[in-house]
Amino acid sequence: MKIKNICCIGAGYVGGPTMAVLALKNPDIKITVVDINEGRIAAWNDTDLENLPIYEPGLKEVVYEARGRNLFFSTEVEKAIDEAEMIFISVNTPTKTYGKGKGMAADLKYIELSARQIAKVATTDKIVVEKSTLPVRTAHAIKNILDHTGNGVKFQILSNPEFLAEGTAVQDLLNPDRVLIGGEESEEGKEAIDALADIYASWISREKILKTNVWSSELSKLVANAFLAQRVSSINAISELCEVTGADVSEVSMAIGMDSRIGSKFLKASVGFGGSCFQKDILNLVYIAKSYGLNAVADYWEQVIIMNDHQKNRFAENIVTKLYNTVSGKKITFLGWAFKKDTNDTRESAAIYVADALMNEEAEITVYDPKVSEERIYADLDYLNTRSPEANRRLLKVVDDPYQACLEAHALAILTEWDEFRDYEWNKIYKTVVKPAFIFDGRKILEGEKMNSLGFLYSTIGNSGNIKQ
Repeated sequence: MKIKNICCIGAGYVGGPTMAVLALKNPDIKITVVDINEGRIAAWNDTDLENLPIYEPGLKEVVYEARGRNLFFSTEVEKAIDEAEMIFISVNTPTKTYGKGKGMAADLKYIELSARQIAKVATTDKIVVEKSTLPVRTAHAIKNILDHTGNGVKFQILSNPEFLAEGTAVQDLLNPDRVLIGGEESEEGKEAIDALADIYASWISREKILKTNVWSSELSKLVANAFLAQRVSSINAISELCEVTGADVSEVSMAIGMDSRIGSKFLKASVGFGGSCFQKDILNLVYIAKSYGLNAVADYWEQVIIMNDHQKNRFAENIVTKLYNTVSGKKITFLGWAFKKDTNDTRESAAIYVADALMNEEAEITVYDPKVSEERIYADLDYLNTRSPEANRRLLKVVDDPYQACLEAHALAILTEWDEFRDYEWNKIYKTVVKPAFIFDGRKILEGEKMNSLGFLYSTIGNSGNIKQ
């Protein structure tokens, strides 16, 4: 089965970059990315590639090459569904904020809406590919909806989870560790799996394309993110122990990371993990475990979230403590708002929660981030519903110049590991801040000795001896 026409429902962080690379590597396949958000589609079609709705290194070059050739962005959802032989579902699956499973289970309303729209429009057989991160057995629910349309169209449901790290998404797509495809263990299912495998095989070695049943594929995505997040929370737990014992968490990380059984990845202590997947996927895993009565399993994985929340709260409390137990009316400058460097994604960013905690203490926050918009920052705070939008705008300001952001600040807090922060004229910044000059490095990117030599009181995660008093 040779696929000639693909539709992707959802032009977000997964759908946009993934389809752009698929189009780049398969110029003979027409790929149409559809979304009901007209503003987002307009941004994808903007002639100025700096205005793409998603910032990822290398993405604009891929879009430039493929867009208009065989990659298209459109709001004509039904037309694209009708024409496609293969349909990717890449819509948002946030954690539920209401009803059964509130705060843990994935909200599948957008997945269901997509399935119902496919069922309504389709007049020919389709392969439907789950690209969104979904709880186990979602494919079964999608198939139920599609198979009961009464119009005789046959559907094959595949699970093809993404394993992208924001900031390196394009490279992750071009050179993946593996591609996972799950489907039915029937002749038709195997045909559908092979059709998708052939698309990836245009640039990826077939040894890296893993074929499983659909349930294994769905669960693998949740478990992969849970294992990675668990490593971050584990080293963050050790960072607190380092601070009270005199050990240095960077040295501990290096020592254990050199163990070939463990490895060095995801052992960097910080103010906490964020992003769209880790917390959502772990909470989903917790919910699934609880729904099967596996309470010990649920409690184990929930502790990863508890530790992450503790690390963010601890960072905020340390700022208050070091600033003589009060930050009321004091200017605290945040360098960074994105949850990590090289992305404009702010979902579950540690900065949001540290800012919220300090604003509860009546601190006045000024934020600079090279890629995150003022509109996005205020939306993140308003979503918490901790205080009124007016209060958020009174207590937090966004500026587009880092030196202006630092002017007359009582403390500087680094919340995102943007490379540019290392290269600032810190001696110039020191002259403009309130003395004593505090820096709280939540990402461990600055040289503590250098900062201290300039006159700063430098504090970071997981080291008790790096602040002069």
